[in-house]
Amino acid sequence: MTATRPSRLSATIDLNKSGKHTGYIRVPHSVHRSAYGWLPIPIASIKNGKGPKVFLSAGNHGDEWEGQVALGKLIRSLSPKDIQGHVVIASSLNFPAADAGTRTSPIDDGNLNRCFPGNPDGTVTQQIAYYVEHVILPGCQYAFDFHSGGSSLMYLPSALCSRDPDPAKFARALDRLRVFGAPYAYFSSKPQQTQGEDRTLSAGGSRQGVETMGTELGGTGKVTPSILRIAEQGILRLLAHAGVYKGKVEPPPPVRLLEIGGDDYFVYAPDGGVFEPLAELGDEVKKGQPAALIHFHDAPWRKPAMAHFEHDGLVVCMRVPGRTQRGDCLFHLGSDYAPADAAKPARRR
Repeated sequence: MTATRPSRLSATIDLNKSGKHTGYIRVPHSVHRSAYGWLPIPIASIKNGKGPKVFLSAGNHGDEWEGQVALGKLIRSLSPKDIQGHVVIASSLNFPAADAGTRTSPIDDGNLNRCFPGNPDGTVTQQIAYYVEHVILPGCQYAFDFHSGGSSLMYLPSALCSRDPDPAKFARALDRLRVFGAPYAYFSSKPQQTQGEDRTLSAGGSRQGVETMGTELGGTGKVTPSILRIAEQGILRLLAHAGVYKGKVEPPPPVRLLEIGGDDYFVYAPDGGVFEPLAELGDEVKKGQPAALIHFHDAPWRKPAMAHFEHDGLVVCMRVPGRTQRGDCLFHLGSDYAPADAAKPARRR
């Protein structure tokens, strides 16, 4: 899919030039403080000869730090001699949100991963989405977007994708999940019912013919050594699997492959109050099992409201803050996926 109108954003570096180059994507931003200013989105381009082109991004949500740290370390360590092809890295893609440490942009309250395909004349966040989908992604073979639970959620460290209707593409997507090597991996069997729908970076990649993968690398608004190690090793394995990285990589550990179905895989707060979880991250639960109590701290004599699990499965995600409002996500589940070929080892390239 080609852009019908040019983006107003521009890069301070030539994104197609051979070698290693770092700079910024300039987002025009005229405000009282700075009439002719621009917002800087950090970007790096590392290119050596002919080969696949891969886009790596993190900070799509500004308070998700694991991917931002891992990609920052990759920018500093990766050199042209390490690769065959082209790697473009945007480690803090929604820079206004990352700078503020918030999920959404403080400028327009924009959630970048709900703004694709974007708008060249829209809000700041919509303009970023448009630039990514219509300037960066065309010509890429792969796009890997590294997320975590941010400030409000905690995930089992996982890689994820959607179920592509093309069996060959879906098989390759599952292969990448295994190659990344997080302890858990899952795919959405009903992407139209899950968060983001066709408004995500991954959906933008699909529209541009780019094969994609995402992650949920922990959360709680912090970085842990163990999860960062999973991210760093997994990124190198993905690049090697794509045929771009020429260095040695560690083999992937075993991965538990899960499926995420429809809305019944999610538990939402039935009322506002204080969230008391009745299950832990990583628990196996059953349909109908009590999931949470919501306590009314403003009227402690009231009986707490109860939420239940609506599906059997593994708790892959749970809410972090105790204070909650009606409609907040408290948990979501995954159920084991074991087709005949699920146990096959990842193909090496």
